[in-house]
Amino acid sequence: MAELHEVDAWLNALLAQLEPAARKKMLREVSRDLRRIQQANITAQRSPDGTAWEPRRVTPRSKKGRIRRAMFAKLRTAKYLKAQATDDTAEVSFVPAVQRLARVHHYGLRDRVNRRGTTAQYAERPLLGISSEVVNVVRETLLRWLSE
Repeated sequence: MAELHEVDAWLNALLAQLEPAARKKMLREVSRDLRRIQQANITAQRSPDGTAWEPRRVTPRSKKGRIRRAMFAKLRTAKYLKAQATDDTAEVSFVPAVQRLARVHHYGLRDRVNRRGTTAQYAERPLLGISSEVVNVVRETLLRWLSE
């Protein structure tokens, strides 16, 4: 955790050298790259650290035919996974309408399956996170912008 604080202080010093408009443009590019990486992880059904998600449970009801849609197919679209940037932050987050669903699956919580109250314990499937690939992409983008 101390490493992140050191990196944060280093980045703040470097980013202070950029004009606010250029900084916002750079952070917009960083957030788009981060969203692209997170979408690729969700498509590949793996955690940000590279481990595969636990597959769906096989029930007698689901055995007749295969599941035709991958997990979280709509959740990874730009409609629900937003990349935003301001003068000093870059953010990738889910829109409020799907945040509860994303939180339940990300942390592996219990949730109601239907209106009558049937609940299920979902497997932990981290949707968003920081990996070495994310760190490398951010570093490369920062260095490219600062060298111009």
